[in-house]
Amino acid sequence: MPTDPGTTRQFAERPWFAANEILAFLVELVALATLSWWGFTIGHGWIPHVLFGLGVPLVAVVLWALFAAPKARLRPGLPLVLVVKAVVLGGGAAALYGVGHPVAAVVMAVVVVANTAVAETLRRSGPTRPGDGGGGGGADGATGSPGSG
Repeated sequence: MPTDPGTTRQFAERPWFAANEILAFLVELVALATLSWWGFTIGHGWIPHVLFGLGVPLVAVVLWALFAAPKARLRPGLPLVLVVKAVVLGGGAAALYGVGHPVAAVVMAVVVVANTAVAETLRRSGPTRPGDGGGGGGADGATGSPGSG
């Protein structure tokens, strides 16, 4: 699997950026797992359990792939990306609450908010070195400048 040299360089030069991106990926996986867990617990009978247990995370994956992934099929502006992230990742925290773990849900919500804020800030700031003009593309290719889209 080929790797993007710019991303690899960015991870090497910015270890906090890399650590936050890894945390973001883990948070996404946890959100999918909790959405599935919640889905398997609602309804009566095995049919609703399976439909919701598989369907809810599938809808989350489709939303993520279309709007929030670094190489999303449709890359809207930051406000819509943040709405999709709030729905999917916040939905994961709400699902954790729904299966009876309110403290874990609050912890997950705090991690989601902090991780998303740091990730979006770091992605848009890019590495800053003398002579590079500041800024630069983040992992998702966004420069943060108007008209780049």
